[in-house]
Amino acid sequence: MNSQPIDFGIVSYGYAFGDDCDVVAEAVEEFVDDPERVYRWGYKRFHRAPEGMTGTQLAARAARMALDRAGLTPDDVDQLILAVSDVPDYLNWDASAALARELKIHLKPTLLLSEGCVSGVTGFGNAAGLFAVHPELTNVLFVAVNRVSEYHRNRMKVNNAIHSDGASAVVLRRGHDAGRWLATEQFTDPEVADWFRTDYGGSVAPVAPDGWTVRDHTNGLERVQDHFRDNPAGLRDFVRALNSRLVEVVDRACDRAGVKRENIAKVVHLNDNQGSFEEIAEEFAIPVDRTNAAMAALHGHMGAADHVATVAMMTETGELVPGDVVAMIGISIGMRWYCTLVRI
Repeated sequence: MNSQPIDFGIVSYGYAFGDDCDVVAEAVEEFVDDPERVYRWGYKRFHRAPEGMTGTQLAARAARMALDRAGLTPDDVDQLILAVSDVPDYLNWDASAALARELKIHLKPTLLLSEGCVSGVTGFGNAAGLFAVHPELTNVLFVAVNRVSEYHRNRMKVNNAIHSDGASAVVLRRGHDAGRWLATEQFTDPEVADWFRTDYGGSVAPVAPDGWTVRDHTNGLERVQDHFRDNPAGLRDFVRALNSRLVEVVDRACDRAGVKRENIAKVVHLNDNQGSFEEIAEEFAIPVDRTNAAMAALHGHMGAADHVATVAMMTETGELVPGDVVAMIGISIGMRWYCTLVRI
């Protein structure tokens, strides 16, 4: 199963966040009636974009930082990839094309990924495919953004995480040694694909009922409980499988890349709650400080933007150094388990 990876790496990183919001009563009670439940997640802060700031604008801020740090102009970009993990700015509309327009990237190919937070990680695998079949590609700009639509989604009731507004970006270059992509793996359990969906705004139910608000919206965890209401044994099995499948997908990626799991320096999970990080660390048999638990508490879950922003900041602070292998992992809508391995 071992295979030689396509040769490309990360030249530079960029990121942009909404305004900082402390996790205090005034902020939490705007979204939920049971703030103690949110406090138990262990977040200290989250990001909320100011009114009028679109996901496209937030993504452009991160992209410009990555381009500036790489010493590139929009004309140097050969391919743009955009991952969007919340409700897009508009329907029947290509957010990747809109971002290209915002950045003044003209007549270059774009790719839109919309599989939730997974696309900010498996997008590296998409980039590998593009490098493989398009030998003319040199610089690929990969951007991920999460801008919560507060009409459609309650940022504190989607799951057991506070959802944040943020974007991240990388410039990927063929033949670049640093930040070298090693492997991407993912698999999906489609039987539970509906658990975290947004019910209103799509073609099935384009308009919400009168009086409906996201404050009353059933969250994903409540749907999980309903699914297993008459099958408690099935619920126990599924809960056990959540984290064991994370180990499985990492092992698949390690096998493909020809590296050993024990040689992974950091396991970077999506910006989940602190209890989840403790469970994941136990499953991987590593201390919690080999995860991104501390950083997650300061940023909230920024959807597809979590992993690249985290790796960028860990590289800047020296938590990650050249040669370290990082596993970017998570569980996303679908439900999907995913991993991308990168050597810093």
